[in-house]
Amino acid sequence: MDPFFKDPFNLALMATSAVAGGMLLASFVRKGGAEVSATDATLLINREDAIVLDVRDPAEFAQGHIPNARNIPVAKLGERLAELDKFKDRTVVAVCASGVRSAKACGELKKAGFAKVVNLAGGIGAWTQAGLPVARKK
Repeated sequence: MDPFFKDPFNLALMATSAVAGGMLLASFVRKGGAEVSATDATLLINREDAIVLDVRDPAEFAQGHIPNARNIPVAKLGERLAELDKFKDRTVVAVCASGVRSAKACGELKKAGFAKVVNLAGGIGAWTQAGLPVARKK
């Protein structure tokens, strides 16, 4: 066994690093806010007139998206926030392919003062798996 792993100080340092990394990762994931299922997202869309914000790239969006979704890629969100200002008091459902980019978008929207922002858990994949409608850009 490598002498590095026998030293208790090194083991403590590795354990501390692992815990700190885990806390950092958990903080990043939580930053996105609440997650909703595809079913709950449809309720928000139908009952609260929620806005659907698809933060995938335009090519991904064109392959299939939630009907009436607005497409602003997460990389452009900061510079295009003005397009969404009129929706600050409405619920925003953020969606991407899996939920990672949309979680980041949720954090940005919250910092920008949006009242209620939720992340579609599982992204567009969960939406289609639930048998919900998908629009395709022609």
